[in-house]
Amino acid sequence: MLDKIVKDISFELEGQSASLSDYRGSWLVLFFYPRDNTPGCTTEATAFRDLSKNFQRQGANIVGVSRDTARSHEKFIEKLDLNFPLIADTEEKVCLHFDVMKEKMMYGKQVRGIERSTFIIDPDGVLRHEWRKLRAAGHAEEVLEVLTRLVTG
Repeated sequence: MLDKIVKDISFELEGQSASLSDYRGSWLVLFFYPRDNTPGCTTEATAFRDLSKNFQRQGANIVGVSRDTARSHEKFIEKLDLNFPLIADTEEKVCLHFDVMKEKMMYGKQVRGIERSTFIIDPDGVLRHEWRKLRAAGHAEEVLEVLTRLVTG
């Protein structure tokens, strides 16, 4: 999928219909996380929040995606004072499009859930970098570093 144009997909964002093509013309950092209000997801979201001005300087939008409801996202955004939108992908359309739904072991049981993943999409809609099965701590900094390299050539 790397270096290929990402197929457009529609979703609901903050109660409005939106799509990936709405972000054409700017860089997009799309990060998938398992669940609102969990330790790793809170670590990741607050790191993106804290670095958001640096991402903006590179011409990038940040958007988070999980299967949580819009109401859950509203509370998560408010609690953490997040300054970027979250997609409530309750039907898993965006998750399936990016192949982030995986079988994983949790407390000794096999469960199906989101594999923490991040994608950088360029202004033309081309996937330029991806991370899969990553750790939350330090990840936003790594994404910013790679984005900066991609933007500056």
